[in-house]
Amino acid sequence: MTPTPFELSYLPETPSQTAGPYVHIGLIPSQAGFEIFQNNFSGDIAGEDVAGQRIVIEGRIFDGAGHVAKDVLVETWQANAAGRYNHPADRQNKSLDQGFRGWARTGTDFNTGLYTIRTIKPGSVVGRKGRKAMAPHLNFWLASRGINIGLATRMYFGDEEATNSQDPVLNIIEQPERRRTLIAPRSERGGAIVYTFDIYLQGDRETVFFDV
Repeated sequence: MTPTPFELSYLPETPSQTAGPYVHIGLIPSQAGFEIFQNNFSGDIAGEDVAGQRIVIEGRIFDGAGHVAKDVLVETWQANAAGRYNHPADRQNKSLDQGFRGWARTGTDFNTGLYTIRTIKPGSVVGRKGRKAMAPHLNFWLASRGINIGLATRMYFGDEEATNSQDPVLNIIEQPERRRTLIAPRSERGGAIVYTFDIYLQGDRETVFFDV
């Protein structure tokens, strides 16, 4: 007979643990110098046949003391150029780009602390249950030593002022200065469109994180 949660209440809570030093070996081994997987995950997810505007997203992640964190695992999840996710739960009447999975996994460089995502700019997606459309964005998830639970945040595009102003998620953040921590400015370098998204884990400039 299976015990009820009440009957198990005497058991102590399992200790939490941060992502250890082996997170790179297990999840992005090529960055740690190990060739384990035949096909490695990476931050380069826009193949030649993927529709949309090619962009580069890069940035650094800072700890509470303002130091660059150089061992952070970075994952992103996004819609395609039409604004649809490559997932069965997304049933929008929009084109599905089969060649674009929309998910990237990389890490901050061990020397510079810079992470890089090469992708396409996503389209606007409809909110849950067909509610108000959201501005183009990427969902970020971070894991590292010193972080008990992976941190979730979003990146919005600095050249999407009109759609950003109407985004339902950005608008639940009351302080404008906090809202700006999710906006990545655009620049151009060597013919490439670059969005710079620096993330601050703590401190006066702390990035907005979401409980998901």
